[in-house]
Amino acid sequence: MKRKIVIKPITLGIYSMAFILLVGYSDDINATKLVQVNSQKNTQSFTEYKGIIIDSETKKTLVFADININNTNIRTVTNKEGEFLLKVPNNFLGKMITVSYLGYETIEIWLNKLHNNINTISLNISITELNQVKINMPNDALSLVKMALSRKNENYYDKQAIMTAFYREAVRKGKRNASLSEAVVEIYKQPYKALRKDQINMVKSRKNTNYSRLDTLALKLQGGPFTTLYTDIVKYPEYIFNEDTFQQYEFNFDKSTEINDRQVYTVRFKQIEVENSPLYYGKLYIDAETFTLVSAAYSLNLKNIEEASQMFIRKKPAKVSVEPTEATYRVDYKTKNGKWHYGYSNIQAAFKVKWKNKIFSNTYTLDIEMAITDWIVNATGDRKPDNSLKSSIILIDEASGFSDPEFWGEYNIIEPEKSIESAIKKIAKQLNRAQS
Repeated sequence: MKRKIVIKPITLGIYSMAFILLVGYSDDINATKLVQVNSQKNTQSFTEYKGIIIDSETKKTLVFADININNTNIRTVTNKEGEFLLKVPNNFLGKMITVSYLGYETIEIWLNKLHNNINTISLNISITELNQVKINMPNDALSLVKMALSRKNENYYDKQAIMTAFYREAVRKGKRNASLSEAVVEIYKQPYKALRKDQINMVKSRKNTNYSRLDTLALKLQGGPFTTLYTDIVKYPEYIFNEDTFQQYEFNFDKSTEINDRQVYTVRFKQIEVENSPLYYGKLYIDAETFTLVSAAYSLNLKNIEEASQMFIRKKPAKVSVEPTEATYRVDYKTKNGKWHYGYSNIQAAFKVKWKNKIFSNTYTLDIEMAITDWIVNATGDRKPDNSLKSSIILIDEASGFSDPEFWGEYNIIEPEKSIESAIKKIAKQLNRAQS
């Protein structure tokens, strides 16, 4: 009899969605009369640069492109419109920035060559032919993946660090925003070789929920920033790969590429056909010189919809059926002084929701992302902050709300998409009406 292998699924250990019915008129106006969390009035000690990053030939925008201030730990990424917002401390204005994107040539630009509000940066596709034969390279893709995951001691950051990160979770009902929560957090990142889990401290947060005044079904995300943090495959391999689950995947080499001007092997993996439990499929990007996992993009196999639904849904009304229709993940690593560390991750999930007494169903989309925007070596020796968040946190219940325009100060954030920006403007109008 075949032994059933049980994996600690990323959708359970990392997050569970709780569906909660909100009946009647939304109390959004009251919900947005909020107090700013940890407000700090500061002088303008930084300069903002805004712009867009595009493909030089097609002119299409590049989503999740990386912008880093050279020789610092300060960085940001482009949003889904390809736009970026970079806040540079004034003492760094004489530096250059590095702009990079998977499969494209990396470029460097002097900050004094940029405008404050309108910058269009074009990247060229990188064409590379990578020789698959190396003296010390494994003969097959599976062995290469195992080697990459086993080299955390040599290739990844081996000291404690305190990382500042921007986190966002947004829920849409159809094409309309139903909920938006954002936070600046501090991650007490443990060495990759240590078994200790990372801890998180909330610095600032804000939210808005159900501003549309419509009856709606709210998705509450359990785990908050931990959701994205646990996509760090190297630190938390138990959520996707381990010795027991490797045998349930097929691994094959795909077309090689470049990341940050470094040659990278691409490994495609998928769940074997005979295994019925929902697992994953996607691509792993492994540095050709050091055999370091530098990026991963993958999805959950939703063929077994009944089991997949059980993995996601923590609580829902009895008269509602909920089916996941999409679950995709991405994680990127960044390098500093020859050591790699977690840099950015994104999770997108979609659900079809059907009430028993209604003819039509609704689609809800959940989009979660977190980007490391700065970090320092943890010289205090503390393994966690005094007020560390619980891994079961629901950010939407903890955050306060959209308040004054200087809320984020000099923290680097991900530029809001146009739809999110419109939602924020609508919230501001509601506040003005309520206070008049």
